[in-house]
Amino acid sequence: MQPLPPLPVPSEAALQHSCAVKELIDIELAAAGGWISFAHYMALALYAPGLGYYSGGAAKFGQEGDFVTAPEISPLFGRAVARQAAQVLELTDGDGAILEFGAGTGKLALDLLLELERLGSLPSQYFILEVSAELQQRQRQLFERHAPHLLLLLVWLERLPVKFRGLILANEVLDAMPVHLVAWHHAGLFERGVTSSSRDDEFSWNERPLKEGDLFEAARELTPRIESGTGDISDDVSQYVSEINLAARGFMVSLAKILQQGAIVLIDYGFGRGEYYHPQRSHGTLMCHYRHHAHDNPFYLPGLQDITSHVDFSAIAEAATNAGLELLGYTTQAYFLINCGITESLARTPAENVKEYLPLANQLQKLVSPAEMGELFKAIAFGKNISQPLIGFTGGDKSRLL
Repeated sequence: MQPLPPLPVPSEAALQHSCAVKELIDIELAAAGGWISFAHYMALALYAPGLGYYSGGAAKFGQEGDFVTAPEISPLFGRAVARQAAQVLELTDGDGAILEFGAGTGKLALDLLLELERLGSLPSQYFILEVSAELQQRQRQLFERHAPHLLLLLVWLERLPVKFRGLILANEVLDAMPVHLVAWHHAGLFERGVTSSSRDDEFSWNERPLKEGDLFEAARELTPRIESGTGDISDDVSQYVSEINLAARGFMVSLAKILQQGAIVLIDYGFGRGEYYHPQRSHGTLMCHYRHHAHDNPFYLPGLQDITSHVDFSAIAEAATNAGLELLGYTTQAYFLINCGITESLARTPAENVKEYLPLANQLQKLVSPAEMGELFKAIAFGKNISQPLIGFTGGDKSRLL
């Protein structure tokens, strides 16, 4: 881990909250004999009921939080996604629903539904599966302020429906799923987990030989690719450490089981496998976000910071297609939004109206510029019983990179 940059000092209440999260993790460590997988640690730090980062009440999104997502940057994002949603809803005989995972503040849902209303393509219902009760309340309040007439469409879920027809949508969800860390040594495969350090009573890394199971098989499958880029991994230290996201693979299997007809659109930052496990990315992609500062120490103030990793879209595609879904497209966020008419949406605001047009134009630049979100973020789609190509993937196909 790199030394931490200067970070904002949390309040006393925030520090107490983080201490409570740390105590919970200590209890889990003790119960497990002093060692837990990083996936277990990440799940506790982010999702422990009432304590984890996404389950607590602190601001997470926007300028007052820790990071800014595309829907928070501009309403143009939701309006573009709405064009894709309208097509999927039409292909499901016009009575399909929308299911959004991790809706955050509700901004994407709001912008999307307002645009679908303008297009005359509202879904039968808009389901939101959200683990945070606090965020559910924020989402409801947003609609109460800006579109109370659409509240009747919203349904908050605690679990997946048994069956579903329509559009399943997840923006920046896969990156926050708990990941396992694997180290490729000269001596074999090791899982990098978490233990308590005797020094300063802090958490620290500890590696154990990887045993038979799903994680072992996934790591062994990657070994030839990693060794071909890093040599024979013959030094006495780990030459390559990276993430394997088994939870995301299971997520795709679950979605495949419930989807009867429709599409799944996932938008997130990441790469295909060849780039994800590139020789120069020998320390993985794990990142933490705290008050708009990025760093690589997941043990800093657990419960107060976001912990993420980039998405291996090749693994997502394999899990989805093996579960019976059809790959409908894979491209950059820039191509997806342009294909969905984001520039036409901007053009609805006259350029002469400088006060409104210039901010929107700057927002569009952040969403599609290669130097901003346009290239790093990708869109991938899967479906069942969809008879037409999805409009979001009509140009800029990147499927060869999976």
